[in-house]
Amino acid sequence: MDKKEIITKFSANPERYYKIKLFDDESFERKSCAVCKRFYWTIDENRVNCPDHSDDTYSFIGNPPTKKRFDYTQAWKEVESFFVKNGHTSVNRYPVVCRWRDDLYFTIASIVDFQRVMGNKVVFEFPANPLVVPQTCLRFKDLENVGVTGRHFSSFCMIGQHSIANSNGYWKDQCIDLDYRLMTEQFGVDKKEIVFVEDVWEGGGSFGSSLEFFVKGLELGNAVFTEFQGDLSNYKTLEQQIIDMGAGLERFAWITMGTPTAYDCCFGPITDNLLQQVGIDTKNELLVTYFTKIAKHLEQFSDLSDVRKHAIKSAGLSDDQMNKIITPLEGIYLIIDHVRTLIFAISDGALPSNVGGGYNLRIMLRRIISTMDRLSLKFDMNEMIDAQIDYLKNTYTELERRREDIKTIIGIESGRYENSKLRMEKIVNKLNQKPTVDDLIRLYESDGITPDYLKEMKVIPDIPSIFYSKLSELHQSKKKKEEGQISLEELPDTELLYYEDDPKEFDAKILKSFDKYVVLDKTSFYARGGGQEPDHGMIGKFEVIDVVKHGNVVVHELKNGIPKEGDMTSCVVNSKRRDGITKNHTSTHILNSSTRNVLGSWVWQHSAFKEENHARLDITHHSALTDDEIVKIEKLANSIVEKNMPVTIDNFDRGTAEQKYGFKIYQGGIVPVKSVRIVSIEDFDVEACGGTHVKKTGEIELIKITRTKRIQDGVVRIEFVSGETAIDYTEQHDANIIKKSAELKEKMENKEKRREQKQKLRERFPILVDSITQSKIGTSTIDEIVIDMTESDKPNFCSTTSEQYDEFFHISLGEKLIEKDPWMVYCGVFEDGDKIRAIIYSGEQVENDKKAGDIAKAMSEILGGAGGGSQRFAQGGGKDKSKKNNALEKAKAMVLGV
Repeated sequence: MDKKEIITKFSANPERYYKIKLFDDESFERKSCAVCKRFYWTIDENRVNCPDHSDDTYSFIGNPPTKKRFDYTQAWKEVESFFVKNGHTSVNRYPVVCRWRDDLYFTIASIVDFQRVMGNKVVFEFPANPLVVPQTCLRFKDLENVGVTGRHFSSFCMIGQHSIANSNGYWKDQCIDLDYRLMTEQFGVDKKEIVFVEDVWEGGGSFGSSLEFFVKGLELGNAVFTEFQGDLSNYKTLEQQIIDMGAGLERFAWITMGTPTAYDCCFGPITDNLLQQVGIDTKNELLVTYFTKIAKHLEQFSDLSDVRKHAIKSAGLSDDQMNKIITPLEGIYLIIDHVRTLIFAISDGALPSNVGGGYNLRIMLRRIISTMDRLSLKFDMNEMIDAQIDYLKNTYTELERRREDIKTIIGIESGRYENSKLRMEKIVNKLNQKPTVDDLIRLYESDGITPDYLKEMKVIPDIPSIFYSKLSELHQSKKKKEEGQISLEELPDTELLYYEDDPKEFDAKILKSFDKYVVLDKTSFYARGGGQEPDHGMIGKFEVIDVVKHGNVVVHELKNGIPKEGDMTSCVVNSKRRDGITKNHTSTHILNSSTRNVLGSWVWQHSAFKEENHARLDITHHSALTDDEIVKIEKLANSIVEKNMPVTIDNFDRGTAEQKYGFKIYQGGIVPVKSVRIVSIEDFDVEACGGTHVKKTGEIELIKITRTKRIQDGVVRIEFVSGETAIDYTEQHDANIIKKSAELKEKMENKEKRREQKQKLRERFPILVDSITQSKIGTSTIDEIVIDMTESDKPNFCSTTSEQYDEFFHISLGEKLIEKDPWMVYCGVFEDGDKIRAIIYSGEQVENDKKAGDIAKAMSEILGGAGGGSQRFAQGGGKDKSKKNNALEKAKAMVLGV
């Protein structure tokens, strides 16, 4: 639906869509902007343009229009106190990782907190009505603007003022009256400075009018009135009419402080601390001029570099001032912003990685490091984290609990980036032309090279303005898996006996029978879901091989035929299979919490699979598990089994469950229904889960981790067994250990024997060498070594094929013999596994045609292999052990000519 069409329709009837009681009470006049023709409401009779095109736009910089001054945390206290005293409930922020929506990674607006997707419909579930919330939101499409424009953030606090009008809430008149009083009474804004601009909002098939409110050209908030569903040609009024007012807390602080940028008043003492380290004075009037020009003209240029050039010229900044003041300032602001975003994201369980939403976090951390390197800034990362948390913890108390976890994750990820720099430098040095935007994306996606690093390496002068938005599109949202649908609309919901008494034998009526499927009026066969494999068994005389749910109807797949529709039939669930799967499912819950307790708060269930005889749990974790970590996880899990804790199952309204237990209940993913089934192992693990579970943890008997591996960046797989399978595995494992221990012992004993033999050989080597070299002319044998001695100044030949001698012996003896007798040729032949090998030494007086290399080559050809070497030393061999003597005779003939 085109927003222009909606606003044209709504603006044609302002009395219906935009006129509110406040405008009459305070004598607001509706005007049309002389430049863009947008309609707006103002008390100022001299105003002719909307805030975007007025001379006073951003004139509050250096000259705040309020009577009061509030920084970031103080501004929230003022907002909260105002709304609470006006009948609103103050709600704590929701996680920035959007666990309750499977189409979003991160929370991008305060209204998202209260949206739940049911089928193809978005419903609103408020914990209170009306309410106000300081929701931290993450957005990554404008990363190139962060630190440069003075007002762009990668994370920001959206003040959410929300009400369901037709559920004891309020509608337009009261909403705008509250927002007006918030600005005038609580923040001390002169009412003549306030301008309301007409706009519309549409999304998810819903739409409605909205009023944006501005002060000195700065948009402070936008009150959206969501009341219609459909499109302009066919729409209806929603059952729930929603007030969705979102205001930027950073901007409320900025408008009261009038600092050159919003960053100066929103990061507390950390800004002053870093600026002092660098030696920059932000009270410089040049900064007021420069950043005012940036803010006013940002929308008038297509490229950020052009905006900067215009501001530099307008402010009259020299190159020296840019290099010593503006550029370091931009870097510091970027660093502070990105550190804050990482703090919130990691605190809520996200990990930097190269997949999904984690790529945003990784690229921000690498931007921080690249920026510090490029500007030679020696900031301590842990000190910045501490300073941010110390400033924020009064508003967001949960950050204190995650302080050390945040440092751990950032430390690991920073180390990985530092270790990759040498590889990155080699890749960058091979670039032979200026990279395009697509090249930049490929370099980051394939090699982890950020454009900030390329800027640091002077490969590019600036980061293209569309880089981050284009990259973000590749990772914008999670994709839902499309599933085939079977037409079952006419059938009633299946009664789920496995959530009741769960009989393993029962009778049921066949409501529908088609192809290889049947639908029963009731069933104890668990349908595949949540990573749990389905039950098997018998329906009548037919085998059940699969069970799935389509909506609220359970469909059974049968093998070798189907029973008749309308008949009553007996059903039997395979109890042994169910028992194994059930134990594995509860073990998954136990292991999930055990890994989080051992490893850190960032651990979440990524996915899971539970079969009868094996299971796996994939968790979010930064590194492969160590042996010590595996032992600790398994030990903690089995301690929960030994305690025989009760496993309780209760049903809650979804909103009640979220408020009572938090969003960790969504370990297995979202719950697309209003009623949530909560499975609790006392306070050790609490999850929303539709699977089957044991009644007490002791029924599991034993949990055994069989294997772990890192399957992708940020995800570790744990394969495990439980119950009888775990006991059998342990017994077999112990037997294997005993066997391996015996084999190792035998190996060590043999090694010791060989060592002793070698020592004996060393002791008798001199005697053996002397005996061989002093042998008389003719053939003789010493210790299975055959010696063929000839006349003086002619080659001698010494050889052995004895099994008592190994490679070490042959090399040692050959070396000594040719050293003592330069006319000697030694040939040792021995078996080595499935091969037969030969080692040859030839003394320096032996003729050239009797080279060791030639002898080895000739012997190897007979043995069916290859060989070679130098005149002095060579080796070779083959696989034909039957030709061992033939090869040795060939060598003898080559040396002695016989």
